[in-house]
Amino acid sequence: MAGRVSNDLARFLHGELDPASFHHADHVRTAFEILERHPFIEAAGPYSAGVKVLARKAGRPDAYHETITLAFLSLIAERMSERAFEDFEAFATANSDLMEKSALSRWYTPERLNSERARKMFVLPDRPSAPSAARVLCLRSG
Repeated sequence: MAGRVSNDLARFLHGELDPASFHHADHVRTAFEILERHPFIEAAGPYSAGVKVLARKAGRPDAYHETITLAFLSLIAERMSERAFEDFEAFATANSDLMEKSALSRWYTPERLNSERARKMFVLPDRPSAPSAARVLCLRSG
């Protein structure tokens, strides 16, 4: 783990945050902080678990959405890999689109993103502008 864990990240990972005061920007900040310390694949489990705890504490365990959680985490990781950011504020300024809940609409149709399947498991984007998984794999491996 690189660097010291912030108090907010530690509280998130231990399920100690109040869901009523944890908003979309807090999700993005927490994702940024965990991704500063871990690669995506290692961050996905603890981040997802923390979001599930928040949903349960809010009395809405069904509010957890696997695709939204992992797609946002992936987008944040990708943006972080493109350049270094001094801190979260610099990241948020450079990636203001991610500070909006609607950011995924560029890649997902409402029907797909709002489906029960997308809620329960990660589904790939379906918008024509979204790169196909095969194309992404080819670009990254070659």
